[in-house]
Amino acid sequence: MPECSPKKNAQRRRVLLIAYHFPPLTGSSGIQRTLRLAQHLPELGWDVSVLTCQPRAYERVADDLLRELPPQVHVERAFALDAARHLSLGGRHLAFTTRPDRWASWRLDGIRRGRQLLARTPHHAIWSTYPIPTAHVIGAALAQHSGLPWIADFRDPMMQPDYPTDPKTRAQWRALEERIAARAQIITVTTPGTRQHMLQRHPGAHIELMENGYDEASFADLPAQAGAPLNPGAITLVHSGIVYPWERDPTQLIEALAQLRSQGLGAQQLRVRFRAPVHAELITDLAARHQVSDMVEVMPAIGYRAALEEMQRADALLVMQAANCNAQVPAKVYEYLRAGPRIVALAAPEGDTALVLRQAGVADQAPLDNAAAIATLLQRLCTGDAGLRLSPTPQAVAGASRWARSEQLVRWLDALA
Repeated sequence: MPECSPKKNAQRRRVLLIAYHFPPLTGSSGIQRTLRLAQHLPELGWDVSVLTCQPRAYERVADDLLRELPPQVHVERAFALDAARHLSLGGRHLAFTTRPDRWASWRLDGIRRGRQLLARTPHHAIWSTYPIPTAHVIGAALAQHSGLPWIADFRDPMMQPDYPTDPKTRAQWRALEERIAARAQIITVTTPGTRQHMLQRHPGAHIELMENGYDEASFADLPAQAGAPLNPGAITLVHSGIVYPWERDPTQLIEALAQLRSQGLGAQQLRVRFRAPVHAELITDLAARHQVSDMVEVMPAIGYRAALEEMQRADALLVMQAANCNAQVPAKVYEYLRAGPRIVALAAPEGDTALVLRQAGVADQAPLDNAAAIATLLQRLCTGDAGLRLSPTPQAVAGASRWARSEQLVRWLDALA
């Protein structure tokens, strides 16, 4: 991290960050975007308040990231329920309780507490972040009430041609997106494709690119050298995080493992570990169907630092991104760049994920929907092909830090305030 001291001679300003993804929630890399801003902004001259959910709203919690939150950051936790868990009867719940998302109940107390916080402590800007739309609902309401400048962080596209599929949810999301485009001073997105998409939909909006990244401090206390191999003697690929059935469909990867097995390559040579995939049954069923269960490991969620250490110990890190997500780059990719091992990218070649990794030096890739190409790539990895280009360049690693993203946001906040 570059050396930087607070702006001691300038008036301190304060920004309100509104985010569902925040510690003690665990199991999502999306937490890092808000957490690292909360860490870095005070060092860059902006004090921080965070408006988020009570822990009951989270399916899984852990305290490890809470310890990284600076003590001067004020965190306001509003009442919120997960409709799928708290408002269901016999596994079913009313559809309106999940619009615009499963945590829609957060809106009422979030707005109430946000107004109280803004009245109690002077703030100079508001920042809210997707992919939970209710965060933007709260942000829009507080910006309108207070008159403060508002930055709406979309990360990925909100409206897509085939998502959301429910007509009422889609109409609600469309209205919210139009409200944001009309009201927010700046909209930020994480990929060039998303920015182009949003400019086409809202040509009058101010839309900026703010990529995801990694936090150097998260790696500071980890062993300087990777520990023992995860599976001595076998190449182990690690996919850390959610495996979405549609956006990161592992079907062709599992079929590729079956092809490799038919060619004599088995669990003694290659394993694929899915850490906290959420949709574990999908993976185990596919592996059983293709008779490669011994080549596939499905593991539960672990703490963030433990997950980073596992990444460093992997022989290669696995990225999966389908063509229907061409305008998205998983946040985990930037941590993969810093973690050090090689990266096996299974992504549509025309998409932003493939582009970001190619620009970083990971030139050899395979489409996620092509089992034969995946099998060829993995075979080259297992046979030690010296020409295989799977390692990011030092320059790409250095340019992907969250400190740089925080500096970027501060420039916009200074201009708005």
